[in-house]
Amino acid sequence: MKDYYIDLVNLPGAPSFERHVKAYMKEVISRHTDTLIEDRLGSVFGVLNADSHGPKVMIAGHMDEVGGMVTGITKQGLVKMIPLGGMNGSVFLSQHMIVYTDDLEEIPGVTASKPPHLTRGQKPDAPLKFEELLVDIGADDEAHAKALGVKIGQQVIPRNHYTPTKDGKKYISKAWDNRFGCAMALDVLETIKDTPLGCSLAIGATVQEEVGLRGAATAAGLFNPDIFLAVDASPCADSFDGDEVSGKLGEGFLVRFYDPNAIMHRGMRKHIEQLAETHQIKYQYYQSKGGTDAARVQLHGAGVVVATIGMPARYIHSTTAMIHEDDLNAVKAMLIALVKSFNTETYEAIKANV
Repeated sequence: MKDYYIDLVNLPGAPSFERHVKAYMKEVISRHTDTLIEDRLGSVFGVLNADSHGPKVMIAGHMDEVGGMVTGITKQGLVKMIPLGGMNGSVFLSQHMIVYTDDLEEIPGVTASKPPHLTRGQKPDAPLKFEELLVDIGADDEAHAKALGVKIGQQVIPRNHYTPTKDGKKYISKAWDNRFGCAMALDVLETIKDTPLGCSLAIGATVQEEVGLRGAATAAGLFNPDIFLAVDASPCADSFDGDEVSGKLGEGFLVRFYDPNAIMHRGMRKHIEQLAETHQIKYQYYQSKGGTDAARVQLHGAGVVVATIGMPARYIHSTTAMIHEDDLNAVKAMLIALVKSFNTETYEAIKANV
């Protein structure tokens, strides 16, 4: 695994707090292209073959990860927060969390919980909401917490423990959703930067996907793509006896044919299937209850041909998730095959097959 992937998952970056992730993205993108574009929300892309007369193609991960935002401090010195993104409070109970200052100084803590000794004889609690969690940073009281550096509006992120599994084929970390997509964009850019293309390509990452696909809307206006590919991690249920369209680790990239906000363009789906078969790239069909940046970009202007090239991931939107090396390689191979295939002729054929 390239350093991009590990470096990026180790950075904190909840929605609207992506600036340190963006700084990393910009530095790497600038090594491989002189043309860098960014919008006012923070999305950033490198552009290849800008003067092409072929279709304009945009490939995007998203820089934000789910996290919390500080909303106050109790008299006892515990930190209150709200969720930024979809988060199950029970998953984050008794977890090692970090409150980050603006300059990335760490204020470590743990989400407070009651041990069984204090709950015997009590009725079971209702499902815990994330905003009901409190982070204990070891402060004696509210004044002490403030003296330690806690302020309203700071981000709160789980402490990361990136590690490969024993077999060396899988990787455990926070923020695979969606630092995987960010690192993949950098990986593909590095690989194809000197390849002749029949399209103009913008490749990079958006911001604030987890709170409503906000960066996708502004990024689309930045480049006005004809084709948009969202590169995102998607939850798979294979460890819970999921069905055949719920994703499995090690079975290839996800052809996300349906989610509530985007049904894959028929022409693009056929093109992806044909390319994958031709290049013997392993893939699996995927149906989702969530959404990706593709849902927002498809509505830009007179419409954009979109698809999501997905990575199956276990346990996303938690403190740790798991991905498989084979799926990572399949996503990369598919993206490279797609970029090389795009030209005026293929775009017109895809577009016509609605």
